[in-house]
Amino acid sequence: MHTLVQALADIAADAEGQPRRPVPRLPNDLQLPDQLQVIGLDLLECDLTPEQRDAAERAITTARAAIF
Repeated sequence: MHTLVQALADIAADAEGQPRRPVPRLPNDLQLPDQLQVIGLDLLECDLTPEQRDAAERAITTARAAIF
């Protein structure tokens, strides 16, 4: 899940014209859903290109396949 959060954070940073930064690894993995929610909300605010939307969809699909 951390890989998904990082991938989506990178896409959001690119869309906002900001540098990519590592998403901190929090001490408890139970906080990953909160990180995912924050990044997801950030992505909703971004004006994504079709390529960025495709990259986000691929990252989500890959994570879904790994989790389920």
